[in-house]
Amino acid sequence: MGTHAQPQQPHPVVVGVSAGQPPQVVEQAAEFAARFGTELVCAHVNPGRFATAESPDGSVLTAPLDPDFADEHDAAFDARIAAGLAELLDGSEIPWRTLALAGDVPTALAHLADTVDASMIIVGGHAHTLGGNIQDFFTGSVALALTRRQSRPVVVIPTHSGGDAALSRPLE
Repeated sequence: MGTHAQPQQPHPVVVGVSAGQPPQVVEQAAEFAARFGTELVCAHVNPGRFATAESPDGSVLTAPLDPDFADEHDAAFDARIAAGLAELLDGSEIPWRTLALAGDVPTALAHLADTVDASMIIVGGHAHTLGGNIQDFFTGSVALALTRRQSRPVVVIPTHSGGDAALSRPLE
């Protein structure tokens, strides 16, 4: 968990983050958090692990699905993504923190949102590419799965390149 936030604030904004994600997803999530006067919770879900225990702040202890390939570094929040988030968010007015989650991505994000009583969940949309469409076919869209099982708002930030966004570096 990151240490950039003050004590947990009511109704945070939860944003799903992943390696290679365009920065505009987190930037827009930070704008929502600032408008609502609450914290931003940046959650990365590792589908190769499962939760074994949970804290009231949404943080989890995890174990690998396959113990033969256990790597305890996978239990922590990805350092490269954390560095990208720090570059985007340090110096901003909003409190923010990171959480490493485990399991099915939409399920983990929905459960986190319920646990922290989030005001909304924000995810990035897939670019319309052949690779993105095939990925959606086999794994399903996180945004679509969230909208089907979540009672709180789900905001999908377009991630297609265009304008100044094309100049931004994706999260590592």
